Amino acid sequence: MAPRITVVEDEEALSILLRYNLEAEGYAVDTIARGDEADLRLKEQVPDLLLLDWMLPGLSGVELCRRLRARPETERLPIIMLTARGEESERVRGLSTGADDYVVKPFSTPELMARVRAMLRRVKPERISSQLVAGDIDLDRETHRVRRAGRELKLGPTEFKLLEFLMQSPGRVFSREQLLDGVWGRDIYVDERTVDVHVGRLRKAVNRGRQRDPIRTVRGAGYALDETFTAAPARAGVRTETV
Repeated sequence: MAPRITVVEDEEALSILLRYNLEAEGYAVDTIARGDEADLRLKEQVPDLLLLDWMLPGLSGVELCRRLRARPETERLPIIMLTARGEESERVRGLSTGADDYVVKPFSTPELMARVRAMLRRVKPERISSQLVAGDIDLDRETHRVRRAGRELKLGPTEFKLLEFLMQSPGRVFSREQLLDGVWGRDIYVDERTVDVHVGRLRKAVNRGRQRDPIRTVRGAGYALDETFTAAPARAGVRTETV
């Protein structure tokens, strides 16, 4: 899955420009125009990086940043703040609220893209790595191949995305709705039970004989990649790094 970036910016022309350039870099992008709406949306789904405007209707970017840092699920969310305030005191204020970086408008788009790439490499290396490894399962994003204990698995496109999504966050339980948003996208309507069907297909492809099932079902909550599976020793000749 491409790293997901949320842009909170009320200036429509700039929001469109940012979306265009970020998508051209291969990122999945959500855009939000109001601070209060962003506050609600970020409680539902946490992106890999946030581009946050200082001045927003409904709730300021500074206050939103403070709230995000106060929540356990977003306390380490990478945040780049965008603002027309270039004074040193304002930059210090922005960084002191919890922003990781500060970009003054008008800014160079190539420079901003470089900052986004650098921050993702530093804080989310697993989101841009070409390979994910968990236990004896090895997923290659570039070749779209998955191997378990050296044996290549035959996965459909959706099963590949589903496994990739789960491998990025071992142990985290995702609801069906979160999986629909993360794998299928917000703009596509799919019934939640479709998730169960594809999880079943993924399990059938991944598990052979007495091999341990890496996918954990949490009744009433959703699915997760079992974090104890990621730490299990791999078979001989297979790497044991975990994501």
